[in-house]
Amino acid sequence: MLNQYNDVMTAFDAAEALGVGKNRIYELLETGELKGFRMGRIWKIPKLSVETYILEKANLAS
Repeated sequence: MLNQYNDVMTAFDAAEALGVGKNRIYELLETGELKGFRMGRIWKIPKLSVETYILEKANLAS
């Protein structure tokens, strides 16, 4: 699904993949709606988490 991205994405990568701004990604991370972890000040987001988020939202929309 997101083959052009590394297995661990940055907030910028996730924002680009989802078509939203970085601030929205940070909101999703803070609420736990999108799973990720911090290394110091930098958020790391597994590509699998982004794919899961997309699939969960798609199921809610149908």
